[in-house]
Amino acid sequence: MKDVFISVCIAQLVIVGLLLIRLARGPSITDRIVALNTISAESALAVLFFSAYAGRTVYLDAALWLASFSYLGAIFWARYLERGLL
Repeated sequence: MKDVFISVCIAQLVIVGLLLIRLARGPSITDRIVALNTISAESALAVLFFSAYAGRTVYLDAALWLASFSYLGAIFWARYLERGLL
């Protein structure tokens, strides 16, 4: 089962790598914000699966905080774009 956890963790990190390319090349600021938000969510999943692989519950807190701040960041950017500040 540990092989599955580490495989999923590595797959999530590969997805993050592809999203970094989208973040750099995004044609608009909205595409870049969506890519950054998705990177945060994928990173939280990678930490979650690494926690299951390592058998350490301390990493669950880090994944929870990362996911929470990702959500708050999306709200912040949505409000920022809504006001037309970019």
